[in-house]
Amino acid sequence: MHLLLVLLVVAGGMGLSVEAGLLGPLGGEVGDLWATFSIFGVGAALTFLLMLFFSPRGGASYFSQPGWQLLGGMLGPAYVIILTIAAPVIGVAMTMIGILAGQVFKSLVIDHYGLFGTPHRKIDKKRLYALAFILVALALVAKG
Repeated sequence: MHLLLVLLVVAGGMGLSVEAGLLGPLGGEVGDLWATFSIFGVGAALTFLLMLFFSPRGGASYFSQPGWQLLGGMLGPAYVIILTIAAPVIGVAMTMIGILAGQVFKSLVIDHYGLFGTPHRKIDKKRLYALAFILVALALVAKG
């Protein structure tokens, strides 16, 4: 099961690269904010249909959850706007490696301190090496 989840998140990362590649040209044609809106509009419609047919009924109310948990909804558009603006200028590879560097850095901090209710996972040498390799990749792609 663990390997399947790892493969699933790798596939998700591939999807984000495709999304970045699609957003740049779309943003160039219709504007960055319209491109972002189109991604979230289509995504919201698809998610609604999936919820309608596959979501369990009778769970905890969405509106009874703490407000801070809804902040992710504010971060998504910022992320997509950044992809839309950056990918055509610095390339999809550079954009995604930069995104990955930021994600891994912040993820290490979140894991280390157990933020947002996540389990504690201490920062160790292997995790720091992983971040260092990503930063080296960022530097190598930037020089290319």
